[in-house]
Amino acid sequence: MSSGCRAVFVTGTDTDAGKTYVSALLVRHLRAAGHSVGAYKPVVSGAVPAPAGRNARTGSIEPTDRPPEGTDDQRERWAWPDVEILREACGFEPASEPAAWISLQRFREPLAPPMAARQEGRSVCLQTIRRGLQWWLERVEFLLIEGAGGLLCPLTETLTVADLAASCACPILLVARAELGTINHTLLTVAAARQRRMSLAGIVVNQTDPNTPEALVSANVSEIERRGGVPVLAVVRYGETRLPPPRPNVTIRWEDAFGPLRAEAPAAGR
Repeated sequence: MSSGCRAVFVTGTDTDAGKTYVSALLVRHLRAAGHSVGAYKPVVSGAVPAPAGRNARTGSIEPTDRPPEGTDDQRERWAWPDVEILREACGFEPASEPAAWISLQRFREPLAPPMAARQEGRSVCLQTIRRGLQWWLERVEFLLIEGAGGLLCPLTETLTVADLAASCACPILLVARAELGTINHTLLTVAAARQRRMSLAGIVVNQTDPNTPEALVSANVSEIERRGGVPVLAVVRYGETRLPPPRPNVTIRWEDAFGPLRAEAPAAGR
């Protein structure tokens, strides 16, 4: 199933490469350009206690108002930092309907989604993933989909994030660290994407350590492009508050990284 909505699937070379940070910068950039933008993180894990007064729920977040499930101990209030960052970037109020649709499946433990779900006696639901995709594609011009962890991070008991990205059939935007070791991590991820015939829109190199030498960042960018054959669209410096323009050798606009979306979850047996 397709629509006029254009999407990009953001993945990273590993956890904490800065996917959500870069995603938020991209969402803000598109909004500032006057576009209608949504952000969707199909599954998220790793919660923190919500600030006093925050109306956060435990477990799967439904767009309709219903009481939290589980025992009294499980009804504590939680917040998911990644979801909050994306919500603020989109400009949604905390209690709004779009804010609830940013992530419909939320788990407390900071583990890969199926492992975190197992801790709560639950499982990741592919139907719910599809429902979220369908909701967004009917409402926005651009949709940013952010995967959990890296491309081969487990999504369900049998599937990986790569299976979800492939089923969406939109371009992949890869967020890579700027620091030492990124060449290997990035090239491995590029190889995994190509093996699955995914379309790579490009790479964003994100500086996660303020002390990383500029010479190392520059050398890593050059090697990644030369060996990977994928353009590094931009380098995001530590603490950057705005998305930098594409690098001088890059001829596309950020909007061009998005492509047609197929609102489908992967088949359970894939």
